[in-house]
Amino acid sequence: MSLKQESASVQQSRFNMIEQQIRPWDVLDGAVLGLLAKLPREDFVPKQYVGLAFADLEIPLGDGQLMLAPKMEGRILQSLEIKQTDRVLEIGTGSGYLTALLALQAKHVDSVELNAKISKQAAKNIAAQGIANVNLVVADGVHGLAANAPYDVIVFTGSTPLLNTQVERQLAVGGRMFVVVGDAPAMEATLITRISVDNFKTDVLFETCLPAIVNAPQAEKFEF
Repeated sequence: MSLKQESASVQQSRFNMIEQQIRPWDVLDGAVLGLLAKLPREDFVPKQYVGLAFADLEIPLGDGQLMLAPKMEGRILQSLEIKQTDRVLEIGTGSGYLTALLALQAKHVDSVELNAKISKQAAKNIAAQGIANVNLVVADGVHGLAANAPYDVIVFTGSTPLLNTQVERQLAVGGRMFVVVGDAPAMEATLITRISVDNFKTDVLFETCLPAIVNAPQAEKFEF
């Protein structure tokens, strides 16, 4: 990873982000906190929002897309317990910041993004950090990336009203998938573990609210 000199104010802002937002949200894994302290989040934020890089909010990326809040990124990483041997699929590249965090923990990351302009900027952001174990794919990732399956880890960076069971079957046995399921305001951050070829374990981690991924499967609406 590239190293750079940081101002005292940036260092303090990053420290405050971790101590005042991320730790209080039960992100206590030392490896995860270390990554969040190391990878310069401000380098992944659109220039006009650099002043908000460490704020507790979702940052606009253009075309209606948002960068996840820092505490959500930390919680995702902690819940997945990524190992250096893991192959990861990320659905929704966004700024590339979570992609880079995943890559620093895993063996390889495939990240799928429908918006070509956003994917191109993410590629620049990731390359600037010297991270090379990432493959960015411009496609609709709502059904996963079956051609490159199985994966040890799958991450949805947006919510889905209904869980697409086609994607969970792209997990290897022992693999974990993070996805936020439901409609606002009742959404649940969910961890799905494939415990055997035919069996999956589902754990609801916490309640939250995220924008839906593009083309997410919708529940049927009944009209009376």
